[in-house]
Amino acid sequence: MITIHRTNTQNEAFINLVVQLDHELAQRDGGQHEFYNQFNSISDIRYAVMAYRNKEPVGCGALKEFNVDSMELKRMFVLPEARGYGVASKIIKFLERWARALGYKNCVLETGKRQPEAIALYTKNGYKVIPNYGQYKGVENSICFSKSL
Repeated sequence: MITIHRTNTQNEAFINLVVQLDHELAQRDGGQHEFYNQFNSISDIRYAVMAYRNKEPVGCGALKEFNVDSMELKRMFVLPEARGYGVASKIIKFLERWARALGYKNCVLETGKRQPEAIALYTKNGYKVIPNYGQYKGVENSICFSKSL
């Protein structure tokens, strides 16, 4: 059984999963990892969640204010052995409900073109491709998405 719980970025299990996420992204992004990594600090994130399967941490995700109407999905990760069971979709749905409860109307996100599983996940969950925003403008490997809540 998968459960999702609110937490913060000081949660040891959250930090551990983010370290694993960064390791995986470093392999996928290669030489571009340092560029992306500068935008992925968890120190300025106020809203984080953990996914548990049978009380064991298996995934995480977070929200960061993007603008007055939108939250940005950040730090989405599911352990490789827990993938394929709908954990990431449950995290996304939980984060979307939380963003809506906080008064936001949209969620945006960026992912890499070298992450086809992530692209498929976001598309499956109703996200639409938008022009690359902010620091991702003109970045060939980036693909940005948005969803109205």
